[in-house]
Amino acid sequence: MKSVVFGQYYPADSFIHRMDPRAKVILSVLFIVCTFLCRNAVSFFLMTAAALCLVLLSRIPVHLVLRSIRPLILILIFTSLINVFMTKGEMLLTPSWNIPLPWGKTWSIRIYAEGLWNAAFMILRIFILLIGTSIFLSFTTTPIAMTDALEQLFSPLKKIKIPVHDIAMMTTIALRFIPTLLEETEKIMNAQKARGADFISGGLIKRAKALLPVLIPLLISAFNRAYELATAMECRCYNGGEGRTRLKVLQLRFSDVLAILFLIAFVVGIFFLNRLGLIYTMK
Repeated sequence: MKSVVFGQYYPADSFIHRMDPRAKVILSVLFIVCTFLCRNAVSFFLMTAAALCLVLLSRIPVHLVLRSIRPLILILIFTSLINVFMTKGEMLLTPSWNIPLPWGKTWSIRIYAEGLWNAAFMILRIFILLIGTSIFLSFTTTPIAMTDALEQLFSPLKKIKIPVHDIAMMTTIALRFIPTLLEETEKIMNAQKARGADFISGGLIKRAKALLPVLIPLLISAFNRAYELATAMECRCYNGGEGRTRLKVLQLRFSDVLAILFLIAFVVGIFFLNRLGLIYTMK
């Protein structure tokens, strides 16, 4: 649970930490678009290199970033197996395996080279997305800066009566409290284990029932924290974004604009690189 990266901020003195949070939100969106545009081995190699460069530029320990991928190992294994066994192509690597099904039919399994390529690409895509978004949005940006950035980026929506400030505040508070709730869950589970609770043995239904003594105290704790936070905000005369001033005024620097233009050029390059059909291109 401690390896979950959402909402965690790592203090450091790096170029990405000093960037304007509005620029980092735009860069994260462009990075996600660029990741989904990747279709062949060369483009995925470039995106992987770009993700590793982000880690180096942010001065965040590599082991911390790699440890954050552990919660997604099951998702990576599941998606890779689906792509290996369900993708059909032209280059067959194994003979056909016929597995009898309970309702009388057989399931023919064939592994193609295209399936292995797609599995590798999906693993890299999830890996790159996690690194890019965590570097730009959580590791290098505080919740307060993220709130100000989202509010200013979506400020034109105020003209159609959308509560931009309230939405941005709720989003950042939710991200901020994810590590807190995970830590509270771990404490409750350890307390239940000390009282003889078993969360490991048994089938799926039995383990799900064993989590009920954890969910109820967790919900009560979450409501208590929400009530305390609301009381603290009222005591500080918080009344929303109307007439609110900021301690730090966001300023978009030339280096931020240059980084955005560079990533836009990178996205365009990836788009045209996919059309070359190098090595293997996803269908």
